[in-house]
Amino acid sequence: MNTVSVLYRLLGGLALGLLFYGGLWYTISSLPVSRHPALLAVGSFWLRTLAVLAGFLFLIDSRWDNALISVAGFTIGRFTISRLSMNKETKCT
Repeated sequence: MNTVSVLYRLLGGLALGLLFYGGLWYTISSLPVSRHPALLAVGSFWLRTLAVLAGFLFLIDSRWDNALISVAGFTIGRFTISRLSMNKETKCT
């Protein structure tokens, strides 16, 4: 495994994490003004989940080491969105 492959999978996992958790944050912030909050929540869940599963299947390529690297990137994306959403909440109050 070369450095470019590792970086590609790490950044891919990061993008998936940002997509999933950024979409979750957007969905939660949109629920109070939505006309159909249950449909928004369920639709967002399935859309985000299917997109991330397809992305992981593409990135992993049936190798456990690729899975580890991609999940590490996904976790970094989660912490990034957590940090950004906490900063946004503290600025609003």
